[in-house]
Order: sequence, then structure tokens, then C-alpha cells
Amino acid sequence: MKFTKLDYCQYLISSQINYTLTNLADHLETISHDKINSYLRKEKLTPRLLWDNVKEIIPINAQAYIIFDDTVLDKRYSEEIELVRRQYSGNEHRVLRGIGLINCVYVNSETGQFWVIDYRIYDPDGDGKSKLDHVIEMLQALVYHKMLPFSTVLMDSWYATTKVMQYIDNLGKYYYCPLKKNRLVDDTAGQKNYQAIEALHWSQTELDKGKIIKIKSFYKHKKVKLFRVIVSTDKTEFIVTNDFTQDSTDIVQQVCNIRWKIEEFHRELKQLTGIESCQCRKARIQRNHIGACMLVWLRLKDLAYKTGQTIYQLKYGLLSNYLIQQLKRPVLPMFLV
Repeated sequence: MKFTKLDYCQYLISSQINYTLTNLADHLETISHDKINSYLRKEKLTPRLLWDNVKEIIPINAQAYIIFDDTVLDKRYSEEIELVRRQYSGNEHRVLRGIGLINCVYVNSETGQFWVIDYRIYDPDGDGKSKLDHVIEMLQALVYHKMLPFSTVLMDSWYATTKVMQYIDNLGKYYYCPLKKNRLVDDTAGQKNYQAIEALHWSQTELDKGKIIKIKSFYKHKKVKLFRVIVSTDKTEFIVTNDFTQDSTDIVQQVCNIRWKIEEFHRELKQLTGIESCQCRKARIQRNHIGACMLVWLRLKDLAYKTGQTIYQLKYGLLSNYLIQQLKRPVLPMFLV
């Protein structure tokens, strides 16, 4: 019996806790662990396969948002797995051992629905690419190969570099991203020296409508618009954009809230697909497992949108169906004297 990527993805959808190859082999009658392992060593699931599947279901929206962010797949107890490296995890707020994943999510501005459309595995020792290189590569593919319309890029402060923002400028797209509080800027049109963003003075008009600034190291005469956004009582973000028509801090805050869609994606991906659970050592198997998990998330999300359920209801609903079947025809019937 032949084992395929469809079989593996079906296993990841159906399993609730254990996502190991051993567990899969234990539940197949004619396929051994060695055969599954051999298949995953030889197969090559790439981001292209994700795009081939998502492009058939994604509604086109010219005013869509593109969100970039990275996450770390926790492998803190794994010493021999290839691709694993020490790196900072935003969720853990510390450095841990894991596999870095840079993701690109497409958000429909009219419905709020979102899809993952591309991803890259952070492997600087293998390909020599930084996270910024991966983001620019995905942007390039999005515009010139996928040709998917969008208007605005949202990203974290990590990606708010001269290189990335200038590239988005050259594409004719808008960006909104937070800057770190110690980033040096000038809001005096050259009359004073650069100073940290957190030291800037804000008038009431500027608080409401933003202010024009120049970021140090930006190319000559290039200016952007800066907004001071109160996120919570103890958190303030400084949001920069190249959209000079934007004159409302409230709207900027609404736009930046969309950025959290990618955190929702990361949470669903880790909780429902077993993406962190593969313990195979070889990089090729890890890459294939990640690719399969992306496809599984996409399938669950598409079904969730079509049925009006959450992705969690669909996944955990399998347990509900199991309980119903066991109550009708129990495999282990209860007995009392």
C-alpha cells in the first residue's frame, strides 16, 4: 500500500494529542514506521504546495493586508534535530531552542478572514538568509509571481528596517509598523539632532493626527508619518507609515489591531496541527512535517469559514463524534454485578 502526503495530512487532522510517526504506524495495518519515515525523507513539501492549495479558495481583495511575523517551534528538549537553533521567542520572552518560522498571512479587509499564503524556515547556516531576506523574498514572490492584490503591509518592529520599508515603498504599497522606543528620529526638519522616539514632544494635534518625521539612516529626504498609539494603560506604541493621507490615530490603531491576526494563526497552528511535535532528526522530515501542518491548518480554516464554526470546534468535534459512537456501541462496555 502506497503512503502519500494526503495520508500524512489526514493523520495530522485526525489525531488529537500524539502526532509521532510511531503513533501513526501503530494505527495503520499495512504501513510500517520505516516506510513512513522513508517517505518523509524522500518527499519534498514546499511553500509552493501551500500556495497551489490556498489560491483556489482565497477571495481576492484589492485593499487586503499582508502581515509578516515569525514564531519559534519549541524544541527545547531536542538535542539532535537539524534546523534547531537557539533563538528568541516572543511568546516565551526569552531565548530557547527551536525552529524559526517566518510566515506571511493575507487578511481580507472587508470580511476580516485570513489565510496563510507563504512561509519560510529560518536556517541561516543552511541558506545564509536572514529573516529580512526571507520577508523581501516573499514580498517579491507575492507581487511578481503570485500577483495577489493587496494594499498594505503590517509587520513587527523587528522588520521595520530601512531595507524592508524602502522595498515596500518601491512596490508602491503602504506599510504600518511599530518602531522601537530608542529608534533615532527627527521631527524638526533638520533644525535639531536626532533623538529617541520616546523623547519626542507631542502637541494635541499631533497626538490626534500624527507627525512627519525622518528616521536616521533613511535615504535622503525620505520622510514618514509617526503616530503615538495608546495600546493599554501601561503600553504605548509608536507606529510609522508611508501613508501620508492617514490623519487619524484612532484609525491607525484599528489597522494595527489587524496585525494580531497572525498571532491567532500561530496559536491555531501550534495547538491543532502538531507542528511542534515531530521529533525526527532529519531536516527534510522536519520541513515536510511543517509543510503538511500548514496544509492541515488551511483545510481546517477553510472548513471553519464554510460552516460558520471555529477551527477549534471542528478539531475537537472529532472527540465529540467519538464519544457519541462509543455511547451507542461501546468498545469497552461497562459491567456491574
